[in-house]
Amino acid sequence: MESIIIIVFIVGYLAITLEHNLKLDKLIPALIMMAVCWAIVALGVDSFSNWFDSANHGLVDGFASMVHDDKLHLVEETLLHHLGKTAEILVFLLGAMTIVEIIDYFDGFSTIKSYVNFKSKKKLLWMFCCLAFVLSAIIDNLTATIVLISILQKIVGTREDRIWFAGLIIIAANAGGAFSPIGDVTTTMLWIGDKVSTSMLFTYLFLPSLLCMVIPTFIASFLPSFKGEIDYEDNPEEKPNSRFSGRMLLIGLGAIVFVPVFKTVTHLPPYVGMMLSLAIVATCAEIYSRRKFSLTDFNTMDESREHASHSPVHSSLSKIEMPSILFFLGILMAVAALESLGILFNFAASLKESIPLMGTELTGAKVSDLVVVLLGVGSAIIDNVPLVAASLGMFSAPLDDPLWHFIAFSAGTGGSMLIIGSAAGVVAMGMEKIDFFWYLKKIAWLAFIGFIVGSISFMLLRQII
Repeated sequence: MESIIIIVFIVGYLAITLEHNLKLDKLIPALIMMAVCWAIVALGVDSFSNWFDSANHGLVDGFASMVHDDKLHLVEETLLHHLGKTAEILVFLLGAMTIVEIIDYFDGFSTIKSYVNFKSKKKLLWMFCCLAFVLSAIIDNLTATIVLISILQKIVGTREDRIWFAGLIIIAANAGGAFSPIGDVTTTMLWIGDKVSTSMLFTYLFLPSLLCMVIPTFIASFLPSFKGEIDYEDNPEEKPNSRFSGRMLLIGLGAIVFVPVFKTVTHLPPYVGMMLSLAIVATCAEIYSRRKFSLTDFNTMDESREHASHSPVHSSLSKIEMPSILFFLGILMAVAALESLGILFNFAASLKESIPLMGTELTGAKVSDLVVVLLGVGSAIIDNVPLVAASLGMFSAPLDDPLWHFIAFSAGTGGSMLIIGSAAGVVAMGMEKIDFFWYLKKIAWLAFIGFIVGSISFMLLRQII
C-alpha cells in the first residue's frame, strides 16, 4: 500500500510540473493527489507497520499491534493535526494577499513608478532588483514579482527588454524572500512550524541572500542586453488614481511588517497577527473610500448591495488567488500523508547514512550540507513547497538550528535556476510569456552562480555565529 501511495504522489507531481504541457491547472492534480493518498491510508491502515506522530516527532510504538478502531482514530487525529497546521499557513496567506490587493485598490504601487526618471538600462536593472529584494521580504516574493512586472509593463515598451528584467526580478525576489519569515511560503512554513525565529533568520540569511541577488545583478549589468537606454512607452505619465495611494502603501506594508512583532510579543501563531493587521488596513480602506458606517446606509437591500460592490475590502477579497491557496492545501496535505506513514522519516534516516557527512550538528548525528544543496537544486525541478514540507518530517533539529536556516535559503533561492522552480518564476512566465528554454539558456546560469555564492557565504557565516 505504501508503494501505491508513493506512485500516486509521483504521478500527481509529474502532472503538476507538466502543468503547461497538459493544460491542466496544477491545483487539480494536487487536490486529487491529496484525497487519493489519504483515502488509501484510511482503507489500508491495517497493512501499515509504521505511523509517525508529528506532535512528538517520532514513530508510534506498537502501531502494528493496535486494533483497527484505534488505528482509525489515530488517522483522524493526525489528519486533523495536519489540517490545522496547513490552515495556519493558508489563513496567513489569505490575509497577506488581501492587504496587498487593498493597497492595489488605491493604486498604491503606482507611487513607485513616479520615481523612475532615468533611461539607463543598468540603473533600471539595479532599481528593480533592489525593489524586488526589499519588497519580497515585506509582501512575499510572489506578490513582489506580480507588482514589479506590472510596473515594468507600464515603463518598458519592448518585450525583448522586459523579459530580461523579469528574469533578474525572479532571482532578486526569491533571494529577498529567503531571509524574511513572510517573504516566501517555504520560509513561512518553517517559521510557523517553530523551526526558525525572525531574528536568527535575518542574522543567518541576510548576507547570503544579499549576495545571491547582488552577484547575478552585477554580472548581468555587463551583458549587452542591459547596455544603452530603455525605450519607454509613449503613454503620458500616469498619476495615482487615489490621493490616498501613498498613505495606503505605507499603512499596508507597515501592517504586514507588524506581524512578526506581534508574534514575538504575544507568542501567538502568526495568522492571528495577520488577521489583526488585515482588520486595521481594511478599516483605513473603508474610511478613505468614504464609506459610511451609519445604519441608515442599509435602509434598502439595493443600497446594501451597492455598498458591497464598491467596498475596497469586498473588491480585494474577490481578487484573491484562490487556485494558489487550494494548490498549497492539496500539496501540503499530500506530503502530510507520506509523513504520517513514516516514509519521509525512514527516507531521512537512509539519506543520512548514504551521503558523506559534511554538515551541521543534529541531535547526535550529522546532516550533510550536500543534502540541503541538493534540496535547493531539487526545488528548481520540483516545487519547493513539498520539499520543505518533507524536510519538516525528515529532520528533528531544534529551533534555530543552522540546518533549518540553510534549508530556508536553499529552497527559497534554488528555485530560481528554472522558471518553473518557484511561484515567482511561474507567475512571471505567465505575465510575460517567457519561454522555458530561453530562461534556461539566458538566466539559469546567473541564478546558479548566485545560489552557490550564497550557499558558500552561509557556510562561512555559520562558523562565526
